[in-house]
Order: sequence, then structure tokens, then C-alpha cells
Amino acid sequence: MNERMPVAVQQHFVYDQSMNVERHGDAAVCRIAAAIGESARARMLYCLVDGRARTSTELAVVADVTPSTASVHLQRLKMQQLVKVFAQGKHRYYSLEGAQVATVLEALSVLAGGSRDVFIPNTPNRLRAARACYDHIAGALGVSLHDRFKTLGWLSGGSGADHTYDLTPVGVKGFEALGIDVKATRRLRRRLAYACVDWSERRPHVGGAVGSAVLSLALARKWVIPDLDSRALGVTSLGRREMLARLGLRFEKFRTLLQAS
Repeated sequence: MNERMPVAVQQHFVYDQSMNVERHGDAAVCRIAAAIGESARARMLYCLVDGRARTSTELAVVADVTPSTASVHLQRLKMQQLVKVFAQGKHRYYSLEGAQVATVLEALSVLAGGSRDVFIPNTPNRLRAARACYDHIAGALGVSLHDRFKTLGWLSGGSGADHTYDLTPVGVKGFEALGIDVKATRRLRRRLAYACVDWSERRPHVGGAVGSAVLSLALARKWVIPDLDSRALGVTSLGRREMLARLGLRFEKFRTLLQAS
């Protein structure tokens, strides 16, 4: 009679599911920390904390590396979702991926006890304050209008490859209340609205048919007056009152530019 011999089962340590998740999180943190931890990349990131976009050439100067090396660094930062790229014409502008990246960098800066140089545009004040970019408003005024439209919830989208905006239902009512014929604007054979990087502020202003309509309205209502010998736009006292009353747009942030223009 054959007797069955007992089989000893070897015990294996099995990782708990949560441990796998923690390990994955640790690995992601290490990759991000390594991307930030290289001095040239760190200089690039901190240069972008002010919210303004830069080209790879400008960031190469900041990081003190060659343009080709800067491109490699920027690709690394983009892979780790620390920066995003904004293509406009032949230029590619880089900015931080979002506010959470800036928050992390600010926290590291506090921990390190360092300070950073502030970006100071060298554009003449009257052009930097307000100007026409093709057929839409640019400069500090254009950027501020873009931010107000976003804050008011009038624009949606803007995160795609072409950075195109659409109008929300609230936005349609808002622009119509200003006096813009939204239906006629939509029928034009051009993009309705898109984020156009402002070359002096390095932040978006509104381009496209909506941007053109806003400039036309501002000119017709005498909110702005075009300069005779440049693309500069003078913001009138009426324009300040109207944009404050209708849009809640305050001019404190660039009052000095307006006074100097």
C-alpha cells in the first residue's frame, strides 16, 4: 500500500497591492526629482515660475548651455510633465505645465533659501501697455482681457495642439452683451478664438475672430485710440471705466505702463 508523503509547501512573501502602488509612486517621485535636480534644468524651471513663456533659445541662455543641449533638457522636463510647449508659427514657447509645478518649485526655493531674478521685458512701455497684434489687442491690456474672459467662464478649451477656444453659453451672452454679433463672428472663415502668445508679456492674449471683434468694438466705442505712428493703443479714461464696469477689469497691475506710455 502506497502511503502519500506529505509535501512541504514553501512559503513565499507576497507584496501587498498597496506596496506596489507605493513603489510606483516612489519611482515617479524619483524621476521628477531627478529631472528638477540637474542645475541647467532647474534654472530653466525657475525662469518659468513667473508664468511667462520662453523659447528654447532664451532658456539655453538662462541655463548656460548650447541650444541643442537645451532641447534635450526641455524634452526631459516635458516627459516628466513639468513643462509644456506652445507652438506659434516658427516659434516654440515653453512654460510650466501648471500651477502645481510652480507650487513645488516655490516650496523648494523656500527650503533652499534662494532668490531669483525677475523677468523684465525690454519692450517700450507704450507698446507693452496696449497694442494691436494683427487685428486683435495685445500687450498687458490684451493679456488682462484674456484672463478676465477665462475667469468669467466665457472661453472653454485652449489646451489642444492649436490652442483653440470655443465660447461657453455664458460667453455667448457676455460677448453679445458687449455688442459683439457672435453669430456673424462664427460665420467668418477663420478660427473663432485661440490663445496667442504675447511677445512682450509672454502670456496669452485672445486671437482669432473673437479677438478681432473685441478690438473693433474697443475702437468703435473709443475705449482705445490707435497711435498714429505705431501699433500702440492708448487706453482712454472712458475705456477704463467701461472695461471695469462691464468686465471687472482693473488696471492697477499695469497702471505704471499706461502712465508712462
